This record gives sequence, C-alpha cells and structure tokens, in this order.
Amino acid sequence: MGNWVIGVDVGGTFTDFSARQLSTGRSVLHKRPSTPHDPSEAILNGLAELQQKAGIAGKDIARFAHGTTVATNALLQRKGPKTGLVTTRGFRDLLEIGRQVRPAIYDLQTDAPPPLVERENRIEVLERTGPQGEAIVELTDAEIEAVIAELGPMDDVESIAVCLIFSFLNPAHEQRLAAALRKAYPDRYVSISSEVHPEFREYERFSTTVINAFLQPEVSRYMDRLSAAIRKAAPRAALGIFQSAGGLMSIELASRFPVRTALSGPAAGAVGAQAAAAMSRIENIITLDIGGTSTDVALIQGGKVGKSNLRDIAGFRIRLPTVDIHTVGAGGGSIAHLGADGLLKVGPTSAGAVPGPACYGRGGDLPTVSDANVVLGRLPARLADGFRIDSDLARGAIAKIAAPLDVSLEKAAHGIVSIAASNMARAIRAVSIEKGQDPRDYTLMCFGGAGGLHAADVADILAMRRILVPRAPGILCAEGLIVSDLQENYVTTCPCPLDGDVSMIDAAIRELSARAEEWLGEEDDYIVNRSQTVILDLRYIGQNYELPVELATARHAPELPSVEELKQAFFRQHEIAYGHFDPHAGVEVVNVRIRATMEFSKQTLEAPRPEGSPDPVSHERIWFEETGFLSAPVYQRDGLAEGASIDGPSLITQFDTTTLVPPGWTVRVDGAMNMIMERTNG
Repeated sequence: MGNWVIGVDVGGTFTDFSARQLSTGRSVLHKRPSTPHDPSEAILNGLAELQQKAGIAGKDIARFAHGTTVATNALLQRKGPKTGLVTTRGFRDLLEIGRQVRPAIYDLQTDAPPPLVERENRIEVLERTGPQGEAIVELTDAEIEAVIAELGPMDDVESIAVCLIFSFLNPAHEQRLAAALRKAYPDRYVSISSEVHPEFREYERFSTTVINAFLQPEVSRYMDRLSAAIRKAAPRAALGIFQSAGGLMSIELASRFPVRTALSGPAAGAVGAQAAAAMSRIENIITLDIGGTSTDVALIQGGKVGKSNLRDIAGFRIRLPTVDIHTVGAGGGSIAHLGADGLLKVGPTSAGAVPGPACYGRGGDLPTVSDANVVLGRLPARLADGFRIDSDLARGAIAKIAAPLDVSLEKAAHGIVSIAASNMARAIRAVSIEKGQDPRDYTLMCFGGAGGLHAADVADILAMRRILVPRAPGILCAEGLIVSDLQENYVTTCPCPLDGDVSMIDAAIRELSARAEEWLGEEDDYIVNRSQTVILDLRYIGQNYELPVELATARHAPELPSVEELKQAFFRQHEIAYGHFDPHAGVEVVNVRIRATMEFSKQTLEAPRPEGSPDPVSHERIWFEETGFLSAPVYQRDGLAEGASIDGPSLITQFDTTTLVPPGWTVRVDGAMNMIMERTNG
C-alpha cells in the first residue's frame, strides 16, 4: 500500500508540487516553470525531481491529485475543434440569442464572443418533448438517419453536442440520438445535455453542453497522455482530477465531462486556504491568490467555501456547481503599459512563464509587476530557493514607463504595484461588499507566488486589519489538492410549491440518493467516511432566480424537514443574501441536489519547528511612498520559531514566495506555523 499523496497544480507561470507522507505527516514541496505548450511536460519532469528530492519510489505513491488549467486555457484561447450541435427544430439560434445581455453595458462596441458552434454546423431535428416530460412529437428513425447523413460531409467536426428541449425531464430522445451518432461516428465525441447538465433553463443547459463538447477532444487527449505517463511513474497511484465544485473526480469522468474542470486550479486554492485557516482557528477569511498571470479571490464564511451554480468564463456561460471565485488579470507577470489616453495601465496581458518578467533574465523585456517590485526593493537579488533576480534588467524595463511619464523609476514602479493592488481590491469587493459582506470583518489570506508582496497594499485599500500568510503560500493550491476528497454532484429539476405536499421533493431526493449510493459504494482502501448532502434551490414564487439552501449531511440522504422548517431555512438564506425576507410570500422548490463525498484518510501536517529568536540574514533598501528608501532586515521563514514577532519594515523570504511587512505592521508566527500580520498604526 502506498504511503505518499502528491498534489500538482499547473499555473500559467509555475507548476507546483506538494507531497505528504501518510504515516508521518512529513511534507515536501517543489516548484518548476510551467510548459504552456504541453502542461504534462512540467508535471512529469517536476514529479521526477520531487521523487529524487524526497526519496519517493513510484510504487510508494498512493494518490496523485491534479489541478489543471487545460480547459480554462482552451476556452480563453478558443483552442478546440470544430464542434457540431443537434437541437430541436426552431432552436438553432438559441446560442446566439442567449439572455440578450450586453457584455459591457456602457460599451456599445463590445460584442459577446461568437458561439463555439458555427451556424452551418447546427442541425435541427423534428422532435418535441413537453414541459411535463411527455413526447409531443416522437423522434423517428428517419429523423435520426437524416441527422447522421447531414453530419457525414462535415469532416472537420470532431465533437457533437446534442441539446433537445425539455430533455432534462425526459432524456429518451437525446439518448437515442447519442447512441446512433456514436455508432455511426465512433471517432467523434458526443455530449448530451441530459448527462452534462440535466437542469431547466435551456440557454444555460445548451451553453454548458456545447462547452463540454468543445473541450472534450483537447482535454481527453491531455488526460490520456498524462494518465499513461503517471501509470509508468507511479503504477499504484489513484489519479484524481480536481473539479470546479471543490472535490476530486476520476480521470475517466474528467475526460467525459471536461467542463467540470473549468476552474480546477483556483478552486483547489480555496480548499487549501480553508484547511490552512482552520489550523489557525480562523473561520472567516477572504482569499487572495496572486500568481504570475491572474489573481483569484474567494470568500470563506464560517469555515465553508462559498459555492455558485452559474459562471461566465471568457464570455461563455457555465451552469454547474463551482467554488465561488472571482478572477482578474493581475499577477506578477502582468504587463504595464500606457493606454491611448496616456494613462498607466496594468494587465490583463501577462508575460507568463515564457519569456516571463524582465528580471527573470529569460528574454522578457516588457515592464511587469514583478519588475516593479524589484525596483522598489521588495524582491531581493537572490530568492530563498537560489533563484537570481536581475535588477538591471528590471530597471531597464520600468524605464519604458518612467521616461514617457517623466517620473523616477521608483514612482513609476510604485504606480504599477498600486494599480495592480487596486485591481485586486476590486475583485475582493465583488465577493464581499457586493454580496453584503464587510471585508473589515474578515482576515485576508494571501497566497500564490506574489501574494505576500501585495497583501498589505490590498488590505490598506479595504481597511482590513489582519492578514494570514500560510506555511507554504506559493504551493497552497497543490496542498489543497492533498486535503481534497472525492466528490460527485447530482441534480434534478423538481418545481414544487411549499404548500403542504412535498412528496414530489421527497421522491426526487430518494431517486438522486440511490444514484449517489451506487457511486459511494465503490471500493477504496483509503476511504474513511462516505456522506450525502441534500441541497434545495428555493425561491419566492414569481422570482426568476433561486438560492441554494443546504439541509443536512449524513451517511445516507437525510429525512426531508417539514415545510415550515424549509421555509425558515430559505428566509435565513434570503436575509443573508439580500438583507430582508417576506415571511408571508409563497416559496417554491426549483431543483433538488445531492453532493456525495468520499473522504480520504489524512495525516496531520508535521511542519518544521525551528527554535531561537529571529535573526536577519541580510538587509535590503525598500522604497515606500511616505519615506523613500528604508533599510529593512530580511529573514528566512524556515528560521522563524513559533511565537516569533517581527516589526515592519522587513522582508520574509522562503523558497516559494516573499512576504513584505510594511511600516505600521507586525508579523508573528502562531502555533500552526502560519504567520499573522496585524496593524500597529491603528
């Protein structure tokens, strides 16, 4: 039986590794540049380096968890095959009609992205299912043969989406079409909406299914390559892919439903943050995950990560359970430039891993946020992992901004990091203030390679008073993969008013629970707990959108509460979301969901615990707007003992990140070996 669990998170700039020994809790971390042309290259090379570094034999790896950006990047770049769509007659243009909402309400020039399926590749079929699931117009064999014949000449169509009206209530027509298409074209991928997203609202269902079809060839090929390589390197390892909903799924499901991985990497970061904050007994946090390309933020309330059932990615709508994350194009590699108006802009374009910021010395010459940090003295010439920073190249890059603005290098660099921090703060407002939460009531948790450099700036903008820096900020997404469990989500649309008779809801729960039980019954030596969580989507009758209300978690589907208890649970959720509720208005159930979880056995992390008082290894001159350059001590984090306290200004370096402690802040190491930064200047 294997003794190691390995988590691998692929980012736009770096690929991160975290390994934990189940028997002892020993942890080994590793990091290497990503390979955007083929993410699996960095994974396999990094895995070999990690095994050598930690002395891990391939046969000793029990589980390999992977957070991937392949699906996200394919959507952002529209990197996918020609896709076809088969739909009910009269609904050919639904993808373009959408919700008739402009992407930017005040910009008349910005259009929604063109559909992933060109109009000539959308085929209509004569069939009709009614709103009760009844067959109004039967799908005939002749219609199926006509569809197959029409798809025949489309040689460049590699994947097909089948989306029929009301198939979420009765999937028979979709299933017959899918079976015929797979038999006629075994080399083409087929996605049907009743499997991908069996839920009402036809546009969201069509969009999600088309995205799945668009991603399937690219993601499936990647998963096949990765799986084959991992099998050679770790023959006994169970391979899990992290999904946007916050849990692991099998590689087979990831290949079949790649749309579920659209937020794989950022979601793992939120799960890792939840676990790290729990070690410090902090329940309410706002995460700030700053990487080389983007910044992801999420709100964790009461120790629970926020969830959402609707996302837009690159202008395309996905309706599936996801961790509620907001992303902006602001990271260490974000490129600074002067706009047409002559004003300074930062991002969203990034230097990425290749060529990277100028200071990396890998061919980049454009000014980035990382270069600005070097000019300000926030990044020392040699980082804790031995990586060298070229300050001359950084100054040359920032000069391209400073010269036309006629300001000093330091003021130009400060302008760049200030704008980046403002972009990050705007993202936090979207998940907090815009949802009725005051960020001042939360602790800011910074992670990612650049999180510690900008956390205090972001906290200043939002008047937040406390910052948590986890033990390994740059590897936290990979650590989130290690503590994640297997998860599967089931949903059925079940419109039912809460007027006394809830037998329909109870029947829907029992049906979904039976499906969940079949999945939960799978054998695994490392599973220590199995559970089901029932969630109802509720709304006032007449409302257009619903709120998810989590009822209970148990080994088997729990009993349905009374109507009055359901209403009270909805009222509480409505008050949290909107600040009010109406106890006299009618309430209805829209969807029934079950989240099934298989919990892995885990070993508590045994973090190194150095002793002694803090001792700086060097001093750096750091520039601050109020004072100019100040001499600041530099500490290595692996030398800070529990209880150690350091006043700003100072720098704390470790192999995966650097943390800036500005004047007016102090940092201490708590019992979990996390660092807590707090204001001392009021």
